[in-house]
Amino acid sequence: MTADAELWEFALKVYGTEGVAAACLELQDRFGADVPVVLAVLWAARRGVAVDADAMAALEAAAGPWRAEMVVPLRALRRRLKAGPDPAPSAETEALRGEIKRAELHAEKIELRVLAGWIAGAGAGQAEVRANLGAALAHYAGGQDVPEELTAPLVAAAEAA
Repeated sequence: MTADAELWEFALKVYGTEGVAAACLELQDRFGADVPVVLAVLWAARRGVAVDADAMAALEAAAGPWRAEMVVPLRALRRRLKAGPDPAPSAETEALRGEIKRAELHAEKIELRVLAGWIAGAGAGQAEVRANLGAALAHYAGGQDVPEELTAPLVAAAEAA
């Protein structure tokens, strides 16, 4: 299995674990965390790739432009359609919103492929899920405390995957 396919399967499994999606979305909305990067650093730990501040900078450099120009605008459009403008919300605009959601997910899958390429090329050794997640959240949260109830489901799901 290719690294990008392996990361995609891991991401689906972890994200589908009870409590993980809600935690990821709160990390995204409250701290600006990029969910694909968070899932990728968890997968990196499973592969023995440690993520520190330098690695986070490299991951951001690899995936940031795609996320900023493709993923974020699709997400904003999808969220905007939830409440308007007129004629939204309606059955017709909900169908459009569903198409945009599928496009957003596809864009995130492409982002994960980029991240998998970087991680697969990094030197493997010893890494811990909690340490990798800590490095990612330190990058996004900028010194703010991230509540344990948001990190615990991610750590448990990644360790079980």
